[in-house]
Amino acid sequence: MTSSTADHAELRSQLDALTTEAFRPELADIDRLSTLEIARTMNGEDASVPAAVGRELPRIADAIDGIVARMTRGGRLVYAGAGTAGRLGVLDASECPPTFNTAPSQVVGLIAGGPKALVTAVEGAEDSAELAARDLDALGLTDRDTVVGISASGRTPYAVGAVEHARKAGALTVGLSCNAGSALAAAADHGIEVVVGPELLTGSTRLKAGTAQKLVLNMLSTITMIRLGKTYGNLMVDVRASNEKLRARSRRIVALATGAPDAEVEAALAATAGEVKNAILTLLGQVDGPTAARLLADSHGHLRAALQAAAVPGAG
Repeated sequence: MTSSTADHAELRSQLDALTTEAFRPELADIDRLSTLEIARTMNGEDASVPAAVGRELPRIADAIDGIVARMTRGGRLVYAGAGTAGRLGVLDASECPPTFNTAPSQVVGLIAGGPKALVTAVEGAEDSAELAARDLDALGLTDRDTVVGISASGRTPYAVGAVEHARKAGALTVGLSCNAGSALAAAADHGIEVVVGPELLTGSTRLKAGTAQKLVLNMLSTITMIRLGKTYGNLMVDVRASNEKLRARSRRIVALATGAPDAEVEAALAATAGEVKNAILTLLGQVDGPTAARLLADSHGHLRAALQAAAVPGAG
């Protein structure tokens, strides 16, 4: 057996051992079913994903608490993955600035092969742990940062390499995979393994595994931002009004939070340069714009704490 043949045999053996790669004989004739029957089958498969995520909630919560502790000290949240996993990380990171008014550098998505890999496969990129290390070094990684390696298989060299390199740099690390006993979870401070089982199409981890990863990433970013004071109750008070839809949402959020009439909402937003959190504080705390800005700065952006400082009854 040649070296190349041996390598291929070893790789096949590794894939055969992964739950996400398992072949399902009962679905071997799925292409013979009607479109509606296939849709029902697929929908039934997808319905099992939330329960699989639910089994990992304690580990997800522990990871979030660790992320918040680092970000409170000025750290960043960095996602690193290849293929679908990398695209999901980039997607989650890119949605944080408009949703939570984070700086673009505060939540970062790295994908093996760089931005062009978002739309085109980059040969060999996912196989390079060294590439992950270079990508992280380019960010100037510190011990205040958190790196989340994302890989359905839990063995992708780019994701595992990112976690290993980040841990050596003193950063907090999270390994998100969809197979139990993964190398990625073993390499990380926090291992999250959402075992969703074999896919409808053998090895197509953009399906249940991708859905599971998206759900977990939603939790990591959203709950972290809640803990950082980016919301007031379930209102996105740090939303960035960068277009007309978001400007309308800003006005609605201020109205929902304060109960103020439209004219007062508009005046408060005008007095605070469109900053929703500040506008709410001027209305509920009966303070001017500069005072609202100072109270929020003193409260590290937490609106409830700023309201308490302004002596608003029931603000705690």
